[in-house]
Amino acid sequence: RNTFYTRAKIVNYIRHYLDTRGFLEVETPMMNMIPGGATAKPFVTHHNDLNMDLFMRVAPELYLKMLVVGGLDRVYEIGRNFRNEGMDMTHNPEFTACEFYMAYADYNDLMDITEELFSSMVLNIKGSYKIQYHPDGPEGEPIEIDFTPPWPRISMVEEIEKKAGVTIDRNFSEELARKQLDDLVAKLNLDCPPPRSSARLLDKLCGHYIEDHIVNPTFITEHPQIMSPLAKWHRSKPGITERFEMFVNTKEICNAYTELNDPEKQMECFMGQSAAAAAGDDEAQGVDTDFVTALEHGLPPTGGWGCGIDRLTMFLANKNSIREVILFPAMKPLGK
Repeated sequence: RNTFYTRAKIVNYIRHYLDTRGFLEVETPMMNMIPGGATAKPFVTHHNDLNMDLFMRVAPELYLKMLVVGGLDRVYEIGRNFRNEGMDMTHNPEFTACEFYMAYADYNDLMDITEELFSSMVLNIKGSYKIQYHPDGPEGEPIEIDFTPPWPRISMVEEIEKKAGVTIDRNFSEELARKQLDDLVAKLNLDCPPPRSSARLLDKLCGHYIEDHIVNPTFITEHPQIMSPLAKWHRSKPGITERFEMFVNTKEICNAYTELNDPEKQMECFMGQSAAAAAGDDEAQGVDTDFVTALEHGLPPTGGWGCGIDRLTMFLANKNSIREVILFPAMKPLGK
């Protein structure tokens, strides 16, 4: 019972934090013609009257950005997303996320907001910045997680270079750069099923060198453009974006970036995703021409942020399985 009181406190805290800063809570469609806004495999459903297949949303991102185009400068949504992927200790096919979009903010502003929101929330709910967490269940050894700000900020590609002792080619869309990453992944014996694209290989290297060593809240920043089709290119570093992910105890809690607001660049990124899908990547995003049209009307410089409520609840309620923080989690039927 306490777990779900904690969960409600987390949602209320985020709502209050955003409401007092001028954000408007909105609701966007759950059934989409194109599954966009995240790199994930969608659920498919059928609309009888229109006689067409629709996709359950994997993220509300594109609709929320359209609202910013329409003049709502600060919007957020807390709701269910659906991803047709594996179930494990930190993944459930339907899960609750909060996304907010803030005009005239960039990824540096969002890191400051994330730090302030989460550290004050932990202090408010737990009475201290430091929490005890049992990653292996109640019988296992506890670890201490310290949410005291400020948190470390690690540049992803630069850190991989430092740890691996190599210089990585920044033209990630070229075969030469992909081959370099492929050789490094093979040398480390990391498992990366095909397609072995630059984006998927970089993800494995980031996991090996950075994510797996994180305990206290840490920002991994500046992901390559090839991994971030909706994020804006970096203002001074070629080939990478103004993006960050916040990790706690090796798990991603939130993902945010300065939004890509150039319609031509966005179309190029969508076409790249389309090529990845054709090559067999079933998590690649679709080409959303309506969204590109919205960008042509003008998206102001905007920062966008998304956070998984369930994983956050796991840390604050001291649970090591996502099933324990969802009232009715997905389960296999008996006898299967």
